[in-house]
Amino acid sequence: MAAMPAPADLTAIDLPSDLTAAIERAGYYPALVADVVKAAVGEEEVVSHLVHQETTFDQENIRRHITVLARTGTRLVIAHADDHADEAASDQVATASTECIPLSAVRGVMLTHVVADPARYVPGSLGREVTLTIGWGTISRVDLLPAQCADPACEADHGYEGTITSDDIALRVSADAEGRGALDRASAFARDLSASIGR
Repeated sequence: MAAMPAPADLTAIDLPSDLTAAIERAGYYPALVADVVKAAVGEEEVVSHLVHQETTFDQENIRRHITVLARTGTRLVIAHADDHADEAASDQVATASTECIPLSAVRGVMLTHVVADPARYVPGSLGREVTLTIGWGTISRVDLLPAQCADPACEADHGYEGTITSDDIALRVSADAEGRGALDRASAFARDLSASIGR
């Protein structure tokens, strides 16, 4: 039987200090999350990043989930971690996964701004909430509506028309829930990623 290769020395990989601090600030198994990101990033330099934690309530359970987006010079690295109960072992289990997408494959970066009371919008504020959507063609959403014609009296069936939207990951960031800094970090990451694709 062949010997198992030695595990990668993750201590030799340094993440940027502000990324490490953001992972620690999120407070969700920071050592595990940092190691998962290190394993995916490898020896590449992290140019920009975004750490987003969310808590959801599922009937009687509280579920925590963390997403780390890290852009290197060639790839978008996405790490997810969440926990759930292992019923067989009556214990908590954390699951962490990563996906690495070449920057050349990223098809779009969309930032949706939600602005309360737009009549009193303050220039430069960009609202109180954003949704960052990144698409690279793995998942697409199809929105269909009945097709219409210009004749208001027409009762014919004109079929359907719609749009196909690439929607591989979407993160909602609210200044009310997470603070203005989180909103600014999401916007800055979106600008950086947008500038790095399509070259």
